[in-house]
Amino acid sequence: MFDTMTMTKIVGGVCGTLLFFLFGAWAAESLYGFGEQPKGEERTFAYAIAVEGGEAAASETTEAAAEPAYTEVAATADASAGEKTFGKCKSCHNVEGKNMTGPHLNGVVGRARGSVDGFVYSEAMASKHDPWTPEEIYAFIKAPKDYVPGTKMGFAGLADPQDRANVVAYLSTLQ
Repeated sequence: MFDTMTMTKIVGGVCGTLLFFLFGAWAAESLYGFGEQPKGEERTFAYAIAVEGGEAAASETTEAAAEPAYTEVAATADASAGEKTFGKCKSCHNVEGKNMTGPHLNGVVGRARGSVDGFVYSEAMASKHDPWTPEEIYAFIKAPKDYVPGTKMGFAGLADPQDRANVVAYLSTLQ
């Protein structure tokens, strides 16, 4: 099969290759500042590149990315587009008065939270009884687990504000 010298060359080649990559990773970490950063400490890099208007441009981008209020997007909300977007919700919710994985959403706008008979809510949702206003639904479906920590709802959310406003418009038509 293999003699001792051939096996030694193979093992030496593998070890040499691993050492080469290990050295490359160490060099890259030293030059570019990659690697684990202790929690709570700001990341520092080996060099900095000055960009004209860098900090001002970053704050303008943050302001531009600010979430529009529900009232701003509600004016252009389209219930028929919301019905199409609601298709993402149909695997857990229906609008025929029957509970599924999630409660039915007939008449959800204006209904007290955690109040559908026959549905077992998470403690987080059951503890809230204020009504589902359009603004509350708009905020909730952006990121349900962030809005009501502890909710059983596993949906990641709808990032697009217009999609959320459309869904709220659609849900407002259901009684």
